[in-house]
Amino acid sequence: MKRAGGAAALALMLVGAGLCGCSKDDSSSAAAAQKAATVPVTVTTAQGKHVFQVEPARTTAEQAQGLMYRTDLKPDGGMLFAPYPPEGGGPRVAEFWMKNTPTSLDILFIRADGTIARIAENTPPFSEGKIPSGEPVAAVLELVGGRAAELGISEGDSVSWPR
Repeated sequence: MKRAGGAAALALMLVGAGLCGCSKDDSSSAAAAQKAATVPVTVTTAQGKHVFQVEPARTTAEQAQGLMYRTDLKPDGGMLFAPYPPEGGGPRVAEFWMKNTPTSLDILFIRADGTIARIAENTPPFSEGKIPSGEPVAAVLELVGGRAAELGISEGDSVSWPR
């Protein structure tokens, strides 16, 4: 779901092209393996703390795949893109998209200090429109669409996870 500029975009397109060649069984096996490994992510809001068990996306390939093709998302699940960008180099402006993603998501763009810079709520499924972070970010958290509003998660709230 990530979309970037320049060489990174080319690398992501190549990875995406390779993933399109996977059979349904290969995709299911990969998704099952990825679901097995989750990390706790705590979002602290004015109303209190909420813990999500999310799948980590640490590598360029994992971040390129994101939650594409997934229909099995849990209300307290999601995906954490950290570090962002995966190759390092410090925070940078991010652009995500919803290509091949059948479930609406809330995309939380997280600054290096752990605060939420921007929330893109209820992103439209299958859209190839760019969803920008608006400023440099160090991580991105994707949740099922509508969860941020439901739980009172706002820009400026803090996000933490084991690093």
